[in-house]
Amino acid sequence: MPHQKSSYRILGIDPGTAIVGWAILDVIEEKNEPSVVAYGHISTAPTDSDEIRLEEIASDLIKIIALHKPEAAAIEQLFFFKNQKTIITVAQARGVIVHTCHKKNLTVAHYTPLQIKQSLTGYGRADKKQIQKMIVKILNLTEIPEPDDTADALTVALCHANSYKFQKKLRTAS
Repeated sequence: MPHQKSSYRILGIDPGTAIVGWAILDVIEEKNEPSVVAYGHISTAPTDSDEIRLEEIASDLIKIIALHKPEAAAIEQLFFFKNQKTIITVAQARGVIVHTCHKKNLTVAHYTPLQIKQSLTGYGRADKKQIQKMIVKILNLTEIPEPDDTADALTVALCHANSYKFQKKLRTAS
């Protein structure tokens, strides 16, 4: 009987109201690097009400989860916004995203921008261009995914993949 590969599928999410970036990565235990399954973004119309936009985010996210069947979701935590109105709407979108992932029985992990940057570059103050270059290199991509929210979702998923591999090593060491 052939040996079956053991893998773990991650949904990375960069929350937003106008644009929600998402990415699906597989972490195959026999390999040392994650592989890209799919990525993209959910867009909502700024002319729609908050209720319609939040419903659209939830509905599209449910479709992505049903199609790709991830086991875990990694979601970027909100950090700092200059615009108070923006932080409120993004926080609402993040709440809908967390709730939707929970309803779909995904394990949900939350990472700060600092944790994400440290995970990928070893430096918590790396700029966006440095991070984007790292994801292209690590994931063997030909170009930086656009919009930035999609690239950011890949970084969140990579952060969780690194955390997953580290946690697995800890479990096997004990």
